Amino acid sequence: MDTLPVQVLSKRIQRLAESATIKMSQKARALKAEGHNVINLSLGEPDFDTPQHIKDAAVEALKDGYTKYTPVPGLVELQKAIQAKFKRDNDLDFGLDQIVVSNGAKQSIANLCLSLLDEGDEAIVLAPYWVTYGEIVKLASAKPVILKAGIEQDFKVSPAQLEAAINENTKIVLFSSPCNPTGSVYTEEELKGLADVIAKHPQITIISDEIYEYINFIGKHISIGSFENVKDRTVTVNGFSKGFAMTGWRLGYIGAPKWIAKACTKMQGQFTSGATSFGQKAAAHALNSDLGPTLEMKAAFLKRRDMVIALLKEIPGFKVNFPQGAFYVFPDISAYFGTSDGTTTAVNNADDFCEYLLNEAHVAVVTGSAFGADNCFRLSYAASEEELKEAIKRIKTAVTKLK
Repeated sequence: MDTLPVQVLSKRIQRLAESATIKMSQKARALKAEGHNVINLSLGEPDFDTPQHIKDAAVEALKDGYTKYTPVPGLVELQKAIQAKFKRDNDLDFGLDQIVVSNGAKQSIANLCLSLLDEGDEAIVLAPYWVTYGEIVKLASAKPVILKAGIEQDFKVSPAQLEAAINENTKIVLFSSPCNPTGSVYTEEELKGLADVIAKHPQITIISDEIYEYINFIGKHISIGSFENVKDRTVTVNGFSKGFAMTGWRLGYIGAPKWIAKACTKMQGQFTSGATSFGQKAAAHALNSDLGPTLEMKAAFLKRRDMVIALLKEIPGFKVNFPQGAFYVFPDISAYFGTSDGTTTAVNNADDFCEYLLNEAHVAVVTGSAFGADNCFRLSYAASEEELKEAIKRIKTAVTKLK
């Protein structure tokens, strides 16, 4: 028997949505297997290899016998490197007992939600948001409260919006900056505005996802946890996937109030225990080494961003903002809703639009509905310039058929 009836599955797993980014990538792979020339711009993964000096450090760690279990919150060597990084880059002071290393930043966020939320609690999620935020909140039996900001706000929620959404059930505020999927970056002034609102509500913990910190095109990255009035109630989440092209290494971390770090260590200890030993050694080397390769990646992404925006603006009906970080653009394509290619294909929403692009242009992107923005789609420019030019050329040709 290959499948069990759905009634056998838990209500928890039945309520959980499949990741839209992974789902679209699977569809792209299936089309490619059929022999189609598919350009996949759906996944948030740098197209660069992990820098050689980091790989070398992992090899050395293996040779030195780092093949055993690690402490649940991380090797002390890596914790010290993270502690120094937080001080150097973010003006954040954490003790080693406030740092927890996990199997990716996704696990860090899951640890936090499962440790902080109960049934009846609410988690305010600033939208557009990363696809997994809301699902993790629901997995923790809490209610995600989605605050939306459109392209006219540069996809950034205002303090007034946040204030209006807070009530006695609000336990966390969760967001990313630089943002996945929009690439928008909250300025110091904008972050201070949010911090000032949250500071008035002592039951709220901020979860700030800063995984794209090093892919920031506007200068020094600002962490909301550096503001005095919320520093004791902010958890800063980061990792190695984006800035160091280490997606497959699965290494993330938090800096948190001691009581939260202790809870996350307890939670992780029952799920996965510590992250891979030789990977942690390499990660410590990454943080302690020259960031030259990271800065080279950022320069390449910046060049691609400017090229992609210029090309997308040539497509009639596309509204495009000017993202200041990450490696995504998030066009508003609502002008095409209610159109058809003259056959049976109708485009009534962003889901339809992305399916149409995949089938007609063989370009895989992700619907904005997965990120809480029904009028948009996410395009990752973590691909070669040649692929990006060809993909946008195909998109432009495909949409001319929609009337």
